[in-house]
Amino acid sequence: MTESAASADDLFRVGTREFTSRLLVGTGKYRDLDQTRDAIEASGAEIVTVAIRRTNIGQNPDEPNLLDVISPERYTLLPNTAGCFNAEDAIRTCRLARELLDGHNLVKLEVLGDEKTLYPDVFETVKAAETLVAEGFDVMVYTTDDPLLAKRLEDIGCLAIMPLAAPIGSGLGIQNRYNIREIVENASVPVLVDAGVGTASDAAIAMELGCDGVLMNTAIAAADDPVLMASAMRHAIIGGRQAFRAGRMAPRRYASASSPQTGLFFS
Repeated sequence: MTESAASADDLFRVGTREFTSRLLVGTGKYRDLDQTRDAIEASGAEIVTVAIRRTNIGQNPDEPNLLDVISPERYTLLPNTAGCFNAEDAIRTCRLARELLDGHNLVKLEVLGDEKTLYPDVFETVKAAETLVAEGFDVMVYTTDDPLLAKRLEDIGCLAIMPLAAPIGSGLGIQNRYNIREIVENASVPVLVDAGVGTASDAAIAMELGCDGVLMNTAIAAADDPVLMASAMRHAIIGGRQAFRAGRMAPRRYASASSPQTGLFFS
């Protein structure tokens, strides 16, 4: 199956929105805006997340504007609440994003609980999610890999659940495959691994577990060659998704010959 054929019959959906790429990327930590643009283009991503509290998208007229290289006409922007440590700040940030982006209501909610680990504060996350959904936001929510919490956030009305694979920016890869699989198997909305991916194999594993997509930033931006790594991640997502859809062989404890053992030319 070609990449284009796989995309045509296997769209990634968030609410009423449809996409062909299952790789979502961030805009932080790059050397400059030119590198940001080039890496995002190489990734093939259609959804680009933007930290409203850290990135200028027009609120500071005298500073470089990210939208000069990441056009809202080409990409779906996903404003996020990175840097928020309570529900009130997260809600306020989402409201600001909707104002800056002319009513755009798709947001990524993350409420952090600790500055050292950047681990999610699940209590504040639930509180913020309830308010944002009630206010008409389409919420994609960053959370822990707790299957019960994931279901609670789905029941609140979040359109996508985004459990961490490992701490933000750690590059440790998926630390608990069992929990990620449990979340995937019990969810009725898209599940995306968010945070902790370090290299292409991590992204492929996430997709092979059945995740609908992967969001990453540091794994690309902190690579020696971010543009090349972005391309690698693009192919890893495609390969992992195709492997999941194909259905892997059952693991065996012992060898199983690839060729038949009967009807040999020589015995």
